[in-house]
Amino acid sequence: MNWYKFCPQCANPLEWLPRLEDGGMTERLCCTGCSFTHWNNPTPVLAAVIELDGRILLARNASWTNKMYALITGFMEMGEAPQEGIRREIKEETSLEAQTLNLIGVYEFQRMNQVIIAYHAQCTGQVQLSPELVDYKLLAPSQVKCWPAGTGYALADWLTSRGHTPQFLS
Repeated sequence: MNWYKFCPQCANPLEWLPRLEDGGMTERLCCTGCSFTHWNNPTPVLAAVIELDGRILLARNASWTNKMYALITGFMEMGEAPQEGIRREIKEETSLEAQTLNLIGVYEFQRMNQVIIAYHAQCTGQVQLSPELVDYKLLAPSQVKCWPAGTGYALADWLTSRGHTPQFLS
């Protein structure tokens, strides 16, 4: 986890200190100078199972060293609703227009301290990747393999809702 080391308000070092909260005693990173508390709450992340002409779009991020392909994901902007955010991310990263958006579910991704809000997006247009992505695949739902983590479970749930039996990578 990337914890703060110094207080963002007064620059004093932060320390793990016991705090009494609604659920009882817990430890949090706190500033002894100004009483700032670093809550370290999970970050919401948006994800989309993009359907284009009956096929699923999976993309590979330019910064990934492995050859994995995944769903389109991104962060919400301040003042943006989740549906607006995923619509924007789809447009920015693929140039596609989301015609319909339906919530698939909400998934934990504790390794990254994130909560994933996943949508199914029926899209139209021509795929044109942003520099953030280096490649993509369009696969029939029966060809898609899920991964055993956050967005992979969202994809599996969507496949199940469509009558497919999800297959997971080993």
